[in-house]
Amino acid sequence: MQLTLEFGGGLELLCDSVKIHDVSVDPENGAGTLIMKDLLSWVRSNLIKERPEMFMKGDTVRPGVLVLVNDCDWELSGQLDTPLEEKDVVVFISTLHGG
Repeated sequence: MQLTLEFGGGLELLCDSVKIHDVSVDPENGAGTLIMKDLLSWVRSNLIKERPEMFMKGDTVRPGVLVLVNDCDWELSGQLDTPLEEKDVVVFISTLHGG
């Protein structure tokens, strides 16, 4: 499944300072349906180059990371169970900043 992943608010620094990634991800469950939980696991294994704890806590994103799927907050669509479709755009933005 072809997806576009965007990282902002400093999260791009964990991915070799690349903000936009066009990726191909296969569902882990073998059922042909990709959900956000699968995608996060894939991101941790394939894109995060350093300090994965700054992006994830357990199986989900850390508090303070805003997740948008096609410009819709994932909290409105099921969070980890949010289904993904071909050519979806998933954005991860850190809302935590130093002062």
